[in-house]
Formats: sequence, C-alpha cells, structure tokens
Amino acid sequence: MDAIESAEVLENIDMEVIQKHLDTFIDLAITFTTKILVAVLVLWITTWIVKRIVRLVEIGMTARKVEVTLHKFLLSIISIALRTISIIIFASMIGIETASLIALLGAAGLAIGLALQGSLANFAGGIIILFFRPFKAGDVIEAQGFEGTIHEIQIFNTIMITYDNRKVFIPNGLLSNGCLVNDFTQRVRRVDMKFGVSYSDSIPKVKEVIKSVLDADERVLKKPAPDIWLAEHGDSSINFFVRPWVKSDDYWPAYFGIHEEMKLAFDREGISIPFPQRDVHMIPVQNKS
Repeated sequence: MDAIESAEVLENIDMEVIQKHLDTFIDLAITFTTKILVAVLVLWITTWIVKRIVRLVEIGMTARKVEVTLHKFLLSIISIALRTISIIIFASMIGIETASLIALLGAAGLAIGLALQGSLANFAGGIIILFFRPFKAGDVIEAQGFEGTIHEIQIFNTIMITYDNRKVFIPNGLLSNGCLVNDFTQRVRRVDMKFGVSYSDSIPKVKEVIKSVLDADERVLKKPAPDIWLAEHGDSSINFFVRPWVKSDDYWPAYFGIHEEMKLAFDREGISIPFPQRDVHMIPVQNKS
C-alpha cells in the first residue's frame, strides 16, 4: 500500500513538473509570437515608409533634373541604407543582439575604406561631378593636359574623346579637385586672333580690309561688335588684335576660316605680312700686316 501511494505521489509530482514546463513553454511561445508579429508589423510599416521616402526623393531629383546616372545611383544607395536600418530594427525587436553586428559592419567598412582610398576618392568625385554638373556629356573641356569632347560620365571615371579620336579615361577624383575649362557652356565665344603687317602699310587701309573680311563672314555676330586694335609694335611687324564674336558651335570653323580669308584679302590689297627681319652690319677688318 505504501508503494502504491508513493507511486501516486511521484506521478502527481511528475504531472505538476510537466504542467509547469508546459505553462512556461506556452508563455514563452505567446511572448515570442507576439514579438514576431509586432516585429513583422514594424518591418512592413518601415518598408512602406522606405518606399515613400525613395519615391519622394525620386520626384525631387526628377524636378531638379539630376543626371540620370546619379539619379539611379542615389536612389539605390538610399533604398539599401533605409532597408538595412529597417532589418536591424526587426532583428533587435525579435531579440537578436545587433550591437556586435553593427560594430562588425563598421570595422569592415573602415577596413574596406582604407584599402580603397583612391577608388573612394574617384567615387566621391563622380558624385560631385554628377550632382553639380560642371560639365555634361557632349561638352568640350580642357583638363589634366587633355582637350576633347566628354563621351560619358561614369561613377569612377570620365571618358573623353580627344580631337584626334583617342579615348581618354580620366579619374573623377582628379577632375573634381583640379582645374578644368569648359569651352562651350556659353552661347557665344570671342575668337582671339593676331595679324601682323609691315610698318610700311597704311594703318587705316589695314583696318578697313580686316573689317571687310569680318563683315563678309556670316558666322561673325554683329552684336557684340568685333574689336580691331593696333596692339603691338613688334620687331618686324605692326600687330593687330582682332576679336570677333561667334556662336560657340562656330568657334573653330570661324577661327580657321577667318585666318584663311584674311591672308587672301591681304594679298589682294597688297598688304604684306613680313617675315622676321634682322639688320646685319658688316665691319671691314683692316689687315695690319
């Protein structure tokens, strides 16, 4: 009888332990399920907010006519960053330790940044160029010892086609931190030229011939009016500075065309373009012997 009672007592104790563990498990399951549901809800809300933010940024960049390459790149970066933050929030809410993960990501980012200093400088330069747009595809620029037409602006490099049809890859870090000249951003440009004539030629006649050549050239703008100045008394010639204004697209055709027409006009009017001259004085030496 004692054995039966002991068995019943043990059975009751086992049931109580099982029930206690079962209750604990149910409580944990309910708590964890609640956390999961809340975390999923928060993740869904943050995802919706991220989409709205990205959409607003896209509308803003479209309104400001941001370069297409920079437009897509910035949207991707913003979307990835915001989604990463929302995932970290989700992980924290379900009980995952995120401090060590964030520290690890930070250390990895620092190591990568130190290893790729040059590439990151070019990357930052590309962002600056695409955002502030000191030049765009199709512009003619002078930079880093090269001159040519911009073919494409990439994130790390800018591709230029030179006048002799060479393709040059210029790192964006150099372009964003160095000096460059954009030749055709303005609607009109001044063509600076210099013509030398003989000291024996008539100054009023020379001015008249130069003016007639400029008036006959349709590329030369009437306003602003071209300048014709007697600027230098050279060693062998009198030099005139001639500065007509033309449309930017006509710069080089006008530059070469006016030089050719000016030589032909000088020849017709008998105006000479002197060569460099030197007077040589011969002193006879007497033979003392």
